[in-house]
Amino acid sequence: MYGSGKSSVAAEIAYLLEQQGEQQGEAQGEQHGERFALLDLDYLSWAGPDIADRAAEIELLSQNLAAIAPNFRRIGVTLFVLAYFVRAAAEVQAIRAALDQPLKVVRLAVPLAVIDQRLANDVTGGRRDDLREAARQIATAEGVGLEDVTIVNDRPVHVVAQEIMTFLGWP
Repeated sequence: MYGSGKSSVAAEIAYLLEQQGEQQGEAQGEQHGERFALLDLDYLSWAGPDIADRAAEIELLSQNLAAIAPNFRRIGVTLFVLAYFVRAAAEVQAIRAALDQPLKVVRLAVPLAVIDQRLANDVTGGRRDDLREAARQIATAEGVGLEDVTIVNDRPVHVVAQEIMTFLGWP
């Protein structure tokens, strides 16, 4: 949900993968490591003013993801780091089908007070609305039960990213 740290954690995972590849490359005298792509899926379905229909949003996201994933694979990408809030099993299935490879879902659990603190520092006008939406999503447990693992994200982003990578069995 908004403010849970999806984008920050995904960026940290990408950074850690990049660092590991550089370290392996230095040890072997060449660039090494698995190729990865970082995709914030919000941007694949963000069409304004507002689609207002979640099904249409997921369809647009899926079409865009299905169009770009092969481009990444063509250059050797084997790992995809995705950031997105899935609300229903059908959304997970649509993303998995569009990506056309196995998918693990990590739910970031964050207390509302932490989300409030994070969003308070954001200067964009819509963040108060985002906080209200996050409160609603927490109260209704929206998206809960779709995950393969739940990770508490009220700790340093590096720690959370490393925990997710360990769960995934990534280097």
